[in-house]
Amino acid sequence: MRQTIYLDNAATAFPKPEAVYRAMDSANRELAVNAGRGSYALARHAQELIRGTKTELRRLVGAGEETEVVLTPSATIACNQVLGGLAWTPADVVYVSPYEHNAVIRVLHVLMKRYGFSVEELAVNETTLELDTERIAFQFLRKRPSAVVLSHVSNVTGYVLPIEETAGLAAQYGAVVVVDGAQALGLVPVDFRRLPADFYIFAGHKTLCGPLGVGGFFWRRNRALMPYLAGGTGSDSLNPEMNAAEASGFEPGSPNLPAIAGLLAALREPGETAGADGKREEQPAGERLARERRLAAYMTVRLNGIDGVGLHHAANLCRQTGIVAFEVEGYRAAEVGRILDEDYRIAVRTGYQCAPLIHKYLHGTDGAGVVRASVGRFTTQEEIDCLAEAVREIAEG
Repeated sequence: MRQTIYLDNAATAFPKPEAVYRAMDSANRELAVNAGRGSYALARHAQELIRGTKTELRRLVGAGEETEVVLTPSATIACNQVLGGLAWTPADVVYVSPYEHNAVIRVLHVLMKRYGFSVEELAVNETTLELDTERIAFQFLRKRPSAVVLSHVSNVTGYVLPIEETAGLAAQYGAVVVVDGAQALGLVPVDFRRLPADFYIFAGHKTLCGPLGVGGFFWRRNRALMPYLAGGTGSDSLNPEMNAAEASGFEPGSPNLPAIAGLLAALREPGETAGADGKREEQPAGERLARERRLAAYMTVRLNGIDGVGLHHAANLCRQTGIVAFEVEGYRAAEVGRILDEDYRIAVRTGYQCAPLIHKYLHGTDGAGVVRASVGRFTTQEEIDCLAEAVREIAEG
């Protein structure tokens, strides 16, 4: 059977670096015990693995020990814990970007119904689809923000949002700033020391190239947060209250040691990628974003040359990651995805990508969504050529 060309890395990076598979196998065989819940050596070793992972995560964003790192089963759970742990009132105004994932939108919808606050959409330039920071400043002046929640990178178009500038505007009003970095951390540089954000959410299995089953958030401790989930933590067991003073108070339940071990391996490995000859080679982390941008630019050029294909991407390719969204005239997105899979063994994502707000700006996608092709560490130029030729054949009928 012909090997599948995998171009759905925005959903989850695949395959993972070999070091991740080895670490998970070793943890499953030798360290799959309950960390923090025993005085024996294996439990202590497991706890050290968790501490080591948090240390590597802090190092990645340049944060010190004053920044808390909370590990969760996923970025979605992290969104629930952060947004659900804030103190809301009916008078609050929450701003979101039109690029938000349902991991944010649906959580806010539940909380809005519960507490009665309002949700406003940040202004965009409808030509470039970039955030319009001048209009946003006016929005904040008109309705003072209580909180601002915005993605670092769009999972639909690959647009890198101006989080520093937007968060800076929000910080002038003392607003809570939450950044959803699920599509960014490990690929787009993050300096949490200088970023005026209170929380930065991440997914282990996307651009960090770790496994499914672990995510989390960075937390600037001067911003109060209440525990949203409750349960056993392995400490202070006689107390029915969750300890909001420590990360453990936000990490109930048994930690997923094999997934955490895989994430630690992904954070420590030097960065395998696919070389020009298709073989795996090491690449410094600083070059990964540039490489993905080159591949996305190449894909954009190849697809742009096909009659009947419309693209949706950042107007400035320097604000783009390795995600390219497109449509084929005469076909629904799901039809294109099915043909690519069944006839060409090419895996892409179709539809709305769980990000409903942005699609009202993507002309021509009503009722169908888009086809999304997203590159990863091991994507080659030859695979993009295969995609372009397949799309050309589909477009030509």
